[in-house]
Amino acid sequence: MTNGKQNSALGAAYAAKRPEDVAAIYDSWADTYDADMSAAGYRHPTICLALLARHLPRGAEPLLDAGAGTGLIGEWLSITGYPKVEALDISQGMLDKAGAKGVYTALHRLAMGDALPFADGAYAGIISAGVFTSGHVGVEGLDELIRICRSGGVIVLTVKNTLWQAGFAARIAELEAQGRLMRVEETRPYASMPGESDTVPSRGLVLRVS
Repeated sequence: MTNGKQNSALGAAYAAKRPEDVAAIYDSWADTYDADMSAAGYRHPTICLALLARHLPRGAEPLLDAGAGTGLIGEWLSITGYPKVEALDISQGMLDKAGAKGVYTALHRLAMGDALPFADGAYAGIISAGVFTSGHVGVEGLDELIRICRSGGVIVLTVKNTLWQAGFAARIAELEAQGRLMRVEETRPYASMPGESDTVPSRGLVLRVS
């Protein structure tokens, strides 16, 4: 995919209004997604991996890669000592690529933002890179991640500044006040894709579930 087409795919994904539209965009992008995002200098996976390793003991299991895409993080999780990771994504095309890498113990084609078919406290940790962003998942997707993460577990996620300022920050503060979680680390805003122009900054968060 050329840079022009890549920019078009990103723009369409950010502007999407329906989950099925997001899925279709990523289905058609799956074959070149890894190479395209590498060329753009995509930082979310690396930053999320570093945050997870800092706050979740090596060997903790199982983990959920929520919004796994083609499995960029999944490959690194297995290398860095997290052997049991499941993948969730809205796009079957992306999940097919992720599954072919052989690093996930289960694949779930699901949309975040709705109820998820997992038990309370099912996961020791959850990582969600580049998902809480324009046209994808808003703050409505957070409560289910908290529900399915066990007490003492961590949720590592990135949040685009537009969402952060439009209610995400307030919701985090509310959840902290309720004693449902603790914000144990928050990065300063950074460009997720420095190879692209006019990228709206995002931040990384580590939340420990109470």
